[in-house]
Amino acid sequence: MSKVRVIFLGTPDFAVTPLEAMAQDDHFDIVHVISQPDKPRDRMKLTPSPVKQKALELGLPVTTTESVNTPDFIDFVKSLKADVAVVIAFGQIVSQQFLESFPFGAVNVHGSLLPKWRGAAPIQRSLEAGEEETGVALQVMVKQLDAGPVLGVRKLQVTEEDDATSIYEKLKQLSCELLHVELMDYVRGHLVGQKQDESLVTIAKKIKKEEGEIDWNQSAQSIRNKMRAFAGWPGVWSYYQGKSLKILNCKVEKIKAKPGVVNEVTKNSFVVGCGEDSLRIFEVQPESKSKQLVESFLRGYPIKTGDVLSK
Repeated sequence: MSKVRVIFLGTPDFAVTPLEAMAQDDHFDIVHVISQPDKPRDRMKLTPSPVKQKALELGLPVTTTESVNTPDFIDFVKSLKADVAVVIAFGQIVSQQFLESFPFGAVNVHGSLLPKWRGAAPIQRSLEAGEEETGVALQVMVKQLDAGPVLGVRKLQVTEEDDATSIYEKLKQLSCELLHVELMDYVRGHLVGQKQDESLVTIAKKIKKEEGEIDWNQSAQSIRNKMRAFAGWPGVWSYYQGKSLKILNCKVEKIKAKPGVVNEVTKNSFVVGCGEDSLRIFEVQPESKSKQLVESFLRGYPIKTGDVLSK
């Protein structure tokens, strides 16, 4: 069989590893890469997306656009005569006309075990919910968001040490397997997508910054889950002496104490009561300062039993 002609659509780092893997796979011919327009960073200098940067490094033709759905752009896409489009964290909703521009339509790698966690933040929301299993799914794209037939999944057990950053890295690698195996089986006619069970759908809403503020009336486990889910951005924080204090590393302990109140201080940790159990905190980041172990933090901020973490 001749190589499968692919148009690849992606924007952030999550899509870079699969792009590189497909470019090195003899089964595929990436005829074009499409990404979001360059964005201002570092003193307003326009910076290309990670996917565009990787495409240029690989010598692949690349185009950026505000919309892939205009008539002129769809005509351009059709002129490339690709067999299938591969969409990974692209950042635009594509039209039905775009999907119909390819003999095999478009497929999407989504960072969850569909139909669970459709939407913008699947990795973070699954961790926030305390799930012990996650993964990636390859779906045939349809008009309804993340609702297409599933061609395959790769599952991953979540460890106690995992957070959004580590899961993100692991799922990038699993995405490559799906494209190497299931995508090829699909275009060869050996695989048909399985319809999603709508009764199992959960929605992964976009994360808002204000969600990171800790409500100490929640259980210690819920707060720790949120810390793992929001690692990187927006993080989780409370307030001490009127300034924000991010919590970066902690564990749940079966200690009953008043929510938000410090009930124990040791050389390298302090314990804060929650609605259920308590959190022993080992690493923090004070407002406008770098992250630091509690042992160092306590030298400048002498927290004591009875202190309250709140506004």
